[in-house]
Amino acid sequence: MRVLVVEPERRPEVREINDSLKAMQEIVGGWIQAAYPFEDSVALVCNDEGKLMNLPANRALWTENGQIFDIIFGTFFLCGVPPDNEHFTSLTPEQIERYQKRFHTPEMFWGMDGHIVCLPLEID
Repeated sequence: MRVLVVEPERRPEVREINDSLKAMQEIVGGWIQAAYPFEDSVALVCNDEGKLMNLPANRALWTENGQIFDIIFGTFFLCGVPPDNEHFTSLTPEQIERYQKRFHTPEMFWGMDGHIVCLPLEID
């Protein structure tokens, strides 16, 4: 299946992967957790224990008001979700384009005055 892999401090990368649990766990480095923070049929699959394992902060998830509501730690990938919600599928070309733009710029985080600050990380 065609997915979009997002690694910390790197630009998103389209990959073809086997739709097996093992292949998904290899990408995220452990047990998988699926979240559905987007309006379209896309799953964000990450390491279920990424925060507990102290994996590097990767990307923020933002509300429509521009507030961070979560930070994904470690490598994650995006994939499609069919109407039956039984298994993951490939992203459509439109979804790939949309999420490559959304996660194009790596981010860095730190705490300041009781708030989390998120800044774009410029890379070549």
